Amino acid sequence: MDITIYHNPDCGTSRNTLALIRNAGIEPTIIEYLKTPPARPVLEDLIAKAGLTVREAIRNKGTPYAHLGLDDPALTDDDLLDVMLQHPILINRPFVVTPWGVRLSRPSEAVLDILPLPQKGPFAKEDGELVIDAEGNRIV
Repeated sequence: MDITIYHNPDCGTSRNTLALIRNAGIEPTIIEYLKTPPARPVLEDLIAKAGLTVREAIRNKGTPYAHLGLDDPALTDDDLLDVMLQHPILINRPFVVTPWGVRLSRPSEAVLDILPLPQKGPFAKEDGELVIDAEGNRIV
């Protein structure tokens, strides 16, 4: 199964997303994007296929977003992409790529919409929120 997660192991949402992928019995390709940032065309493709704007793909919490003045409406998508590649912490996470699509999995259960295999059992997020019941069904 060809699934890739652009992962930050320090991020709870990213860890929960990875755990949901594994709960479907899939071991994805894991790209720690802080160590290995995507090439510009890959980042542009992820953002476009996820149906996001470049601004929607920028993470501002816990990043140099404000310090770099990235809220300036005069900055173009190209400007923002340049800065995201210079400072990969600005890339929101986790992006997940599957045969069924690309998602920025925030919240983590958004990944369920693009997983080609069902969940194999119950799943609770790190904070204890139950997302999948004992039969592998999504809790709405």
